[in-house]
Amino acid sequence: MIVALDVDYGSERTLAAWVAFQAWGDERASGEGTMRFPPGAEDYEPGQFFRRELRYLVPLIEGLATPPEIIVVDGYVWLGKERPGLGFHLHEAIGGTTVVGVAKRPFHENNEAVAVLRGESKQPVFVTAIGMDVAKAADAVAHMAGEFRIPTLLKLVDQLARETVSA
Repeated sequence: MIVALDVDYGSERTLAAWVAFQAWGDERASGEGTMRFPPGAEDYEPGQFFRRELRYLVPLIEGLATPPEIIVVDGYVWLGKERPGLGFHLHEAIGGTTVVGVAKRPFHENNEAVAVLRGESKQPVFVTAIGMDVAKAADAVAHMAGEFRIPTLLKLVDQLARETVSA
């Protein structure tokens, strides 16, 4: 099982979301859910994103009925050579599960990320990984369902976290 995760911070709550799927090319989720937390996320600090998100992602993963084989995070596993990002810290916190990071924006110091163009987009997503070869991770993200820059299931988990999924 592959699980994609995302977190959204609101003034009245923080919401962590997950979407499960069996294979990279799946068009539909096999499961989804959210976990609500009180507001109060730490301020964003460049290069320290894990300090903001980790405290929501770990209990979300621990609450899943089946542990995932692969986790996809909205962000980086590596910010640069031997410079750990959110995905690395999550990998360490949950006992070594493979983590693939898919970031929407380049991180200025990162030469380790693989830029992946999807659909007809001229703007790439940036893929990093731990527990999986980064070239294989980039290929997997490139072949995820959806014709746009952001794969369908990654867009879904973002919408769940923002509570903007329409029925």
